[in-house]
Amino acid sequence: MISATASPLTPPGGSGAGGQNVHVEALATALARRGHDVRVYTRRDDPGLPDVVQTAAGVRVVHVPAGPAETLAREDLLPFLPEFGRWLAGRWAEGEPPDVLHAHFWLSGVAALEAAKSRADGRIPVSVTFHALGGVPRRGQDGEGLPARRAGFEPLVARLADRIVARSGDEVDELLRLGVARSRIEVVPSGVDIRLFLPGPQGPADRPLGRPARLLSVGRLAERKGHADVIRVLRALPGAELFIAGGPPRYALPSDPYARELRTAATAYGVADRVHLLGAVPRAQMPGLYRGVDVVVCTPSREPSGLTPLESMACGTPVVAYALGGLTDMVVHGTCGLLVEPGDVVALARALKSLLDCEPLRYAYGVGGLQRVLARYPWPRIAEQIEATYRGLIRTRIAVPVAA
Repeated sequence: MISATASPLTPPGGSGAGGQNVHVEALATALARRGHDVRVYTRRDDPGLPDVVQTAAGVRVVHVPAGPAETLAREDLLPFLPEFGRWLAGRWAEGEPPDVLHAHFWLSGVAALEAAKSRADGRIPVSVTFHALGGVPRRGQDGEGLPARRAGFEPLVARLADRIVARSGDEVDELLRLGVARSRIEVVPSGVDIRLFLPGPQGPADRPLGRPARLLSVGRLAERKGHADVIRVLRALPGAELFIAGGPPRYALPSDPYARELRTAATAYGVADRVHLLGAVPRAQMPGLYRGVDVVVCTPSREPSGLTPLESMACGTPVVAYALGGLTDMVVHGTCGLLVEPGDVVALARALKSLLDCEPLRYAYGVGGLQRVLARYPWPRIAEQIEATYRGLIRTRIAVPVAA
């Protein structure tokens, strides 16, 4: 696996670390447990990092020297990705090359294609998971400063890769608009660790008598995560409390610009005493957080896949989400929770009130979400599907003779 921009060793929640780190780590682990030799190549961003780290599951994480050994913004990484690819090619020239490459994010795709093309005995097959396509941010829904050159490189990576692994139907539509043939796209969603994220001993929890209603919004402290929309609807939910998990550690929240914006908004709407910013929450503590609230709210401006709904559903907690991106694949309206039109805070408030006021409905949606996760999203099942994609790529390479 090539994950130049997101190390599987970096815990999620902080700046630059999120769902992609979790996805790569979980998928690599699940494949290793199926008996595969899995190596994840990520960029060295600290001179003190060891060359190779082996995880408890047997995955080897290799730190590739490409560019300065320091943290860089994603938009500054492109010039170093060909160097990343050439380093890989040189390493594989000295030993056994991989059977297949799986690049995560378009920048990793640049490095993977550079490394793959150097083989004299035929190019190593390359699959790519984009995690987020630039087409959506270019419609004005992203505030993270994506580079204009992405508009040229991303379609090129999509066309040159042997297979694209999309994570939702919405992503398939985006790829088709980039000119990728449907026959080259496999749809395999993200998964969830059902050994970590699981309901309490009594199943989906009821709200204890006397406790106010609790909502949870999870994600980095960035405008596109939609935390402000949930703060806004609190005005229509008297007594309800909102917990926001994500961003820097709690002690650093006072100096975080967007945390200050959220606090200002909460004060302006008269709900400051009911909004609780938790900062970065250790992953091991997240299941208890999901189980301790009544509803998890997902209101991003874009979401190619997203782990939060799956983790919530695995814990037996219903979800209210904007009907966009991968959320429409994961959350079945009227079964796992409710979907509302993106940006419609009136509909959002109405949906939340309907659940907070009806315990049997919350319980039914909690059970429905749990059943859906167990049937569709455990990481071992996702790894099996990815493995099938890899085997197809390897068979195709074997079937195509190498030019003399």
